[in-house]
Formats: sequence, C-alpha cells, structure tokens
Amino acid sequence: MGDEELVWSVLRDLEASRLSEKEKALFRFVSKVNKNSPAITATDMDPLYALGWTDEAIYYAITVCALFNFYNRWEDATGVHAMTDEGHRQRGKLSAHSGYVRK
Repeated sequence: MGDEELVWSVLRDLEASRLSEKEKALFRFVSKVNKNSPAITATDMDPLYALGWTDEAIYYAITVCALFNFYNRWEDATGVHAMTDEGHRQRGKLSAHSGYVRK
C-alpha cells in the first residue's frame, strides 16, 4: 500500500483515508464479510462490479478475510502469542521483498 501511515488511516477511519472510492468499496464489502457474512447477497457485489472489481478479485478478498478470521481464532484458542508491531513491520518488509513463498 505504500506506507504505514496509510494503513493506520484506513484502520482509524476508512472514509477519511486517501484510498480511492474503488478501494474503499472493497473494504466496506470485506467489513460485511467479516461482521455479517450470512447477510451477504448478490446485490452486495453490484457496487463492486460498478467500480471495476472482478469476480476473481472479490473471491480473493473474501478468502483473505476468511483466512485471517481462521488464523485469529486459532491463535486465540491455542494461546499463540501475537507478534509485536515491530515483528509485523519486519515480516512485511521481508514479504514485500521476497513474496510469501520461501525457498
């Protein structure tokens, strides 16, 4: 996304952040996936399609949201300790440089 301040601005107030309307729409949708997925209908995709999101992109957004929910619940239930903010920064830099696949 470019910088840490952008990430924090999105977390604090999505609507006031400098993300494009296209990106904000996807985050609004993911919020509904996260908080009320049983209520999602086909009409929830219409604003995303209107802004140019594809089925594939929407699928990946849903998948990432679902996986993070799984990981968070697994970590909570097993007592795995959360990474520090600095740990996340370092892993983010490594992933940005090398990707997620480790050889």
